[in-house]
Amino acid sequence: PRPQTPRNLAISLALDAGEVLEHFQWQDTAADTDALAAELADVMLYLLQLASLSQIDLGQAVLDKLAANSRRTWD
Repeated sequence: PRPQTPRNLAISLALDAGEVLEHFQWQDTAADTDALAAELADVMLYLLQLASLSQIDLGQAVLDKLAANSRRTWD
């Protein structure tokens, strides 16, 4: 029922990424991996929707980024 705009999807993506962080608040591992998996799925779905709406080939963007990272020097 909400409009799927790049802005709205980016906000939703950031909010759900914050929910992923909640699983690690005060601990080094997630206590409930099923709940973590559900949050990660939400993040991925928002990411895929944002890429699609923005007409970005996310698979190619990942390959391009991996290639750029392989040429970087890391301290």
